[in-house]
Amino acid sequence: MSDTNVDFDLVKSFTNGDESAFNKIVLKYQHKIYWHARRMTGNHLDADEVVQEVLLVMYNKLKDFKFQSSLYTWIYRITSTRSINFINKRKVKQIFSFEDQPEIKARQDEEIINDIEAKEKLAKIEKILQKIPPKQKEVFIMKNYEQMSYEEIAEVTGKSVGGLKSNYFQAMKKILKLVNENE
Repeated sequence: MSDTNVDFDLVKSFTNGDESAFNKIVLKYQHKIYWHARRMTGNHLDADEVVQEVLLVMYNKLKDFKFQSSLYTWIYRITSTRSINFINKRKVKQIFSFEDQPEIKARQDEEIINDIEAKEKLAKIEKILQKIPPKQKEVFIMKNYEQMSYEEIAEVTGKSVGGLKSNYFQAMKKILKLVNENE
C-alpha cells in the first residue's frame, strides 16, 4: 500500500471519529515537523512551541483536508507558515523587550555547545540562518536540509520555481557574506 493510501486511510479514520488515527499521523510525521521547525526557528524551545501549534492546526483542520496535495506537503506547509509567523512574532517581541535577548541566546548557545567542534559549526550555521529573511531561510532549509527539488518546494510553498531560485540565490549570497564576516 502506498504512503498516500496509508495517509488517506488514516485521515478517513480520523474524520470518522477514530482518535488513534490522528496519533498515528503524528507519530509518522512528528520528527519531520520538529526538524523543519527547529531549522526555521533556530532552537529547541521555539521549535517545540511551533510543533504544538502545528499539531493543534492539524487536529482542527484535518477534517477539511481534501488530498489536493500529499498529506506531508500539507503538514509541511503548515509547519513553514507557523515557523515564519513565530519568527515574526519573536522579532516584534525583541523590538519591544527591555531584556537583552541576544545575551540570553548566547548563554543558551554556550551551554549547548560545550566546546564540541561539530556543535560549534552547527551553532554558527543556525546563527547565520537567523540573520536571513524567513522566506529565503525556508527555501535554503528545504533545499539543503530536506534535499527537496525546486519543484517539490514550489508544491509545498505555492510559489513559482523562478521565485524560489531567486530566494535561494539571495539566501546563498547573504550566507556567504555572513560567513566571510564571521571568519
